[in-house]
Amino acid sequence: MEKTNRTVLRHMFQSFFSTWALMKAARMEPGNILTFVFFLLVFFFYRHVHRRRELMQSANRAVVAGTAVLFTLLYMLVDYPHYIELLTSRLYRIAILGIVFTGFVFLFYHLLLFLFSYTCNKSDLGTLLLYDYVPACYVHPDHPRLSACFTRVFSFYKNHTALSSFLLCLLGWLPYYLYQYPGIMTPDSINQFEQVLGLVPYSNHHPWVHTMLFGLFYKIGYACTGNMVTAVSFYTFFQMCLLAGSIAYFISTLRSLRIRPFLLLLITAFYALIPYHAVFSVTIWKDIPFAAAVLFFSCALLRLSVEKKINAANLTVFTISGVMICLFRSNGWYAFLLAFPFLLFGLRKEAKRFYPLLLLILLCAVIVKYPVMRAFQVEQPDFIESVCIPMQQITAVICNDRELAPKDLTLIEQVVDLTYIHELYNPTFADNIKELVRAGDQDYLIAHKGEFFRLWLRLGLRYPADYLTAYINQTYGYWYPDSFYLVAEGEGISATDLGVSHTPIIGGPLVIKGKEIAIKLGGMVPIYGTLWSMGVACWILLFSISVVCIRREYHKLICYLPGITLLLTVLVATPVATEFRYVYFMVLSLPFYLITAILPEAGVLPQDSRKRL
Repeated sequence: MEKTNRTVLRHMFQSFFSTWALMKAARMEPGNILTFVFFLLVFFFYRHVHRRRELMQSANRAVVAGTAVLFTLLYMLVDYPHYIELLTSRLYRIAILGIVFTGFVFLFYHLLLFLFSYTCNKSDLGTLLLYDYVPACYVHPDHPRLSACFTRVFSFYKNHTALSSFLLCLLGWLPYYLYQYPGIMTPDSINQFEQVLGLVPYSNHHPWVHTMLFGLFYKIGYACTGNMVTAVSFYTFFQMCLLAGSIAYFISTLRSLRIRPFLLLLITAFYALIPYHAVFSVTIWKDIPFAAAVLFFSCALLRLSVEKKINAANLTVFTISGVMICLFRSNGWYAFLLAFPFLLFGLRKEAKRFYPLLLLILLCAVIVKYPVMRAFQVEQPDFIESVCIPMQQITAVICNDRELAPKDLTLIEQVVDLTYIHELYNPTFADNIKELVRAGDQDYLIAHKGEFFRLWLRLGLRYPADYLTAYINQTYGYWYPDSFYLVAEGEGISATDLGVSHTPIIGGPLVIKGKEIAIKLGGMVPIYGTLWSMGVACWILLFSISVVCIRREYHKLICYLPGITLLLTVLVATPVATEFRYVYFMVLSLPFYLITAILPEAGVLPQDSRKRL
């Protein structure tokens, strides 16, 4: 009894701190009646989690606590100024931030315990994921014909899962293809099209291999039709098929792992019906085939590491998608190099098969990136593209009017004119300062990289708060879960005199308004709106990895290597704080991350659940 009373008091104490944190996060006043509602909800939730604690006895509490602290930091690093904006006393500020931090840690800790108590219950998950399931509506007595029709459709999907998923995605995206015909082309796409037509020199600023792929399908289309607009649509349709193919491969992977067809249908609906997948499928950007390659590669790793299914088809997918990752985005090459030693370690038991393939991927990428591109006189991106974040941090110090040593100021002025730097600096967008460097003497910067690196270190040690704030401002969109960014608003073809233009096959007010509503719902509807958040996608990735660690299924961690390494490369070099397409690979792989984390292993399932569906 005494122990129970202590537990209740502890939960009341924790609930009070969590309510304080929620009050600050919700921008409520202390007298708001909802603070009392929050307290009751949090208290009874903590009590419920405590009663489920027996399901988490084997969990590594350090992983739970560490994840809770990480989530708290990721949330508060952006949101904390609102908690102390009316306070002038430094002591009060520190106290409030400490209280809110503690409250969020308690909240995330119990929430994670609650979720882990389900994700770690392998037997129940096996029943949920792997048993055959036929909804009651299949045999509904009041609608026999409709039930029979639905049963036949679902039976076809069950027997032809990969093909059905492929076709359902294309069907869901078809209206966007017809409306945006021949495809959405932004200034980036136009630049690549100019290279295809030979109007400007080849450049690897937008991956040259992707430009050549675009050119291949354009030339095939033009040879067949003699029409530039139709020729562009050939590539757009190929891109749709490539994206749908990666999804079908993912669904096929889950099917081979005996995941029930009804769940596979729900996952397919996520891809076929969420509007940004459809818009991106018809947008001529390198980010779309790159995301498809990441999903292909991740699924190949899942098949190889979990299913132990090693055959020629999977090895081929593994190799081709690996080469695509290296060549279809600049950060893909660095992410692959970062992941390489971990891949060697994770695949060491099958070294004879996979080490040659990994070396082949590296060799293909190196040959294309260096001798081949040199032979075709492909211009490489300038140096300033790769140092956006250090550049923004130094600029933040200057724009905050911090004191600089004369030699440091002289070094900076050798590269840029500081006259208008205050007006040009945008904390979330690096292009203005990049153009300022390009207008100055970038060659001097390249020739004195070591001096500028030491300058960056000196200023960082002297003004760490400025550096941290600049970094947060430059990257928050990718890890802060409450940042909204209008996704997939691209429309038609940017103004150009190249001979292509937006030529919709379907249109009218109903189509236009329907598309507008579909895109805007992501910023209006709760829960559904989280699917449009890059920060939420990042949290799901981190949560999935923590689930794998809690379940001690460490062999699955290799499946998260592409997502983690690519995210890290974005966080060290992004030029824009909120650009959805930069992490579209992560959003496309969301169902993969979650299902991989909770995927049961055959050894923990009841015997009758192992039948082939």
